[in-house]
Amino acid sequence: MLMSVVSHDDVAAVYPELAGARVLVTGLTAAAGVDLARAFADHKARLVLQTPDETPEITELAALLAQTASEIKLFVEPLGSGDGAVTFARTAAQAYGGLDAAINIVTISASDITGLATTADIEALVSAKLGPALEMTRVIANRMRLTLGTGLILNVIVAPAARNGAEAALIGVLRATLAAMTRTEAQTWAEQAIRINAIAPRVALPGERPSGACLTSEPDIAALALHLASKKGRQLTGHVFDAEGVAARDC
Repeated sequence: MLMSVVSHDDVAAVYPELAGARVLVTGLTAAAGVDLARAFADHKARLVLQTPDETPEITELAALLAQTASEIKLFVEPLGSGDGAVTFARTAAQAYGGLDAAINIVTISASDITGLATTADIEALVSAKLGPALEMTRVIANRMRLTLGTGLILNVIVAPAARNGAEAALIGVLRATLAAMTRTEAQTWAEQAIRINAIAPRVALPGERPSGACLTSEPDIAALALHLASKKGRQLTGHVFDAEGVAARDC
């Protein structure tokens, strides 16, 4: 799926139905997720934010978001293993008595994909990066079902551009795994009107020139997330949207 589902008018649109929406953003750092969190804060959402480390930049960001968000709760703790992600997802879902949208940011660094030599290495990385997102997806979707609400869960992989064929292949494995996960979970929760979508790096095969529009910046990701969380996005589920050149900011 491409950025073309969001019209030029939608990029600057205001979605009044998102005022007061209960929105979770995990994986927030000074380098990833800032524009996304600000977009929902500007729409007067009630935010639950998870960040792995307390830094001066995050403290400043939280103060800034508090000026426009209806309410904000900040959790400073790493998600860690699958069990840790499950525990946090339950805590987050209880913060405002439920969630209307959850965006899980999974950051892949250059060091993460350097020097992986075996299939076991790759499988371990995929499990470590996507396992917590899968566990949170299931817990949050179940909580949405129990509260009889509709909702959106959006899992986002942010990764640097591949520097060689091996890194491109690895990012391709991460994308394929996320795509399979997204399709399966979307089908599982479709009858409850819970939408599961994803954003992942676009991977081109050697010699291939990708065509079509895609997300090229974090503001693009924020605009798409707003669209998917709004009434306009309620028919979209099971899609993986393409991103290219979207990596964590240097900070």
